[in-house]
Amino acid sequence: MAKIGVIGIGKLGLDCAEVMAEKHEVRGYDIYPRTSDSVKVCDIDEVVNESEWIFIAVPTPHAEGYDGSVPSSHMEPRDFGHDAVIDAINNVNQYARSSKKVVLISTVLPGTTRNKFVPLLDPAHQFLYNPYLIAMGSVKWDMVNPEMVIIGTEDGSITGVASELIDLYQTMMENDPRYEIGTWDECESIKIFYNTFISAKVGLVNMVQDFAIRIGNINVDVVTNALSRSTMRIMGPKYMTAGMGDAGACHPRDNIALRWLAKEYNLGYDLFDTVMHAREIQAKNLANYLVHLSVMNDNMPIVIHGKAYKPDVEYCIGSYSTLVGHYVELAGKPVVYVDPLADNQDNVVKSVDESAIFLWAHNRKITYEYTGDQADTKPYCDIVPGSIIVDPWRKLESTAEVEVVHYGNTRGA
Repeated sequence: MAKIGVIGIGKLGLDCAEVMAEKHEVRGYDIYPRTSDSVKVCDIDEVVNESEWIFIAVPTPHAEGYDGSVPSSHMEPRDFGHDAVIDAINNVNQYARSSKKVVLISTVLPGTTRNKFVPLLDPAHQFLYNPYLIAMGSVKWDMVNPEMVIIGTEDGSITGVASELIDLYQTMMENDPRYEIGTWDECESIKIFYNTFISAKVGLVNMVQDFAIRIGNINVDVVTNALSRSTMRIMGPKYMTAGMGDAGACHPRDNIALRWLAKEYNLGYDLFDTVMHAREIQAKNLANYLVHLSVMNDNMPIVIHGKAYKPDVEYCIGSYSTLVGHYVELAGKPVVYVDPLADNQDNVVKSVDESAIFLWAHNRKITYEYTGDQADTKPYCDIVPGSIIVDPWRKLESTAEVEVVHYGNTRGA
C-alpha cells in the first residue's frame, strides 16, 4: 500500500484522491475546508511528510472572460494562471524532510513544466507530469477507465519513477489502458492537443449542421454518421454528433490559451482562433435561429433548458448555453434558463408558465453513454402546450401538444 498525498482536493482532486484511497493510504490538503470518508484531510506538513507520492491537483485558472462562456476570440490571448501550482511546489520545498515523488496532474501549455515549474522544485525531489483525461460528472469512472495514461519525464524515457507510477496505477485501473511516455513538453502537448482535437471535431460537425440549415434537404446525422463510420482516415465515432458546442472547464479555455502560444512562438497562423471563432459563430447562428422562431410565433419567450455546461453538474464555467444566451440577448431578445443544479442562478427560473421556445441544451444520454449510462434527460420544468422545442441533438419527438424542431435536419425543406 502506497502512501499518497494530494495537494488540491477540490472539484477534481477530491474525487481522484478518493479513488486512490480505495487501494492506498491517502492524505489531502486544500486551502478551503474539505471533508471525506476515505481521505484524511490534514495540514500541508502532514500531507507532505507522511507521503512518498505528492500529487498536485490544483487549478490552473483562466482569467476573467477567458473560459468560453462569453465571446473571447476578439480578446488578447492569455496563458493559464500558474500561481496555485507554484504555491504547491513551494510548499513541497518548504515542508519536505525527505525526497518526494512529485506528480503534477493539472493542465498547462507545452513548455510550462520545463520553464516554470521544475526550476522551482528542490532537486532532491523527482518530478513527473501526468495530466488526467477526466471530466466533471464522471471523474471517478474516467480515472479508472482512461483511454490512456500520460506520463512525462525530463527526457521522455521510462525512468525508475515513471515505471513506479505505472505500477501504482495498475493497482487502481478497471480497464487496461495504454501508457504514453514522453518528455514533459510532449505530454503537455498530448493532453492539450487531445482537447483541441475534440473542439475541432465538434466545430466541424456543427459546421455541417450550419450548412444543413442554409442549404435544405440535408439531415446532418446522415452526413456525420457516414463520416463517423469512415475509420480509415477519420479517427473514430466519438464527438461526431452535431449539437451544442464544445464546453466546460477545459476544452474552450485550452484553445483560447493556445492562441497565446501560437503568438508566443510566432507560428504564423492561429488555427485555435479559427476553432474558437467558429464555436462562437455557431452559437450565434443557433441563437439567431431561436430568435427567428420566436418572432415567427408571436414573440414567444426564449428558454434555454440547461445552463450548466453539461447535465448532472452544477458548473457554468465554459457553458455553451450561456454563450448562446449571450447572442440571443445581443439580438434584442430576453432569455431565461431552467437548470436546478446551475451554480450561477442569474436569469434561472424554476418554472415556465406560458408557451415558449425551448432550446434543449442538455442531453445526458449523449453526454454519458460512453460510461454505460443510458438514461435520458428529464425536463427541468413543465412544458406548456403550444411550446416549441429546438433539439440540437435530434432525439426528441413531437407530440400533439408540443412541436419539436430537429436543428440540423432540413430533409424535405
